[in-house]
Amino acid sequence: MSDFSWILQGRCYRLGHNVPHAGGVIPDSLITSREIDPQKLVPRLFEETDPGFHERARPGDIIVAGRKFGMGPKMNGYIAMQALGLGLVCESMPYLAYRAAIGCGLRVLTDCEGVTEACETGDLLEVDFASGRFVNRTRGVELRFPLLPPALQEIVSVGGNVGWLETWWRSQSSAGRSPS
Repeated sequence: MSDFSWILQGRCYRLGHNVPHAGGVIPDSLITSREIDPQKLVPRLFEETDPGFHERARPGDIIVAGRKFGMGPKMNGYIAMQALGLGLVCESMPYLAYRAAIGCGLRVLTDCEGVTEACETGDLLEVDFASGRFVNRTRGVELRFPLLPPALQEIVSVGGNVGWLETWWRSQSSAGRSPS
């Protein structure tokens, strides 16, 4: 990914606490049908939480959410968020949701206590996901949050699990080893 950057600059879309994956992030019908095509998922992202979101969102925008974001171990919404070039900063998210977000290659910071109090929808944010630096340019607030562990940074930087496996496969092939 030659255009990958750990630093995102964009508008804040603030959500509350307890936003479920099914019905909050992406409609349940797309989860039960096992849809993974980003072109079909993106227009439905946050459809029930913030109608018209996909038309307003731009690469670099950042979702800021409260506690228990994305409850439910699904990845459809994270595929759409990653395809749009968004980032996610939340106060907490269940382990399986966090794992799904990383597996999709989504830039994410979690355990960011008080982040929802530091911004409003529409504020201009800059987040460095590699260092944990969170800046609200609109309000003049700078915070530090726990950063993504290096092993997970590697997975996100190559586009998630699929990108990591492709990179590993190429390294094995170029070393003359059979990646059986």
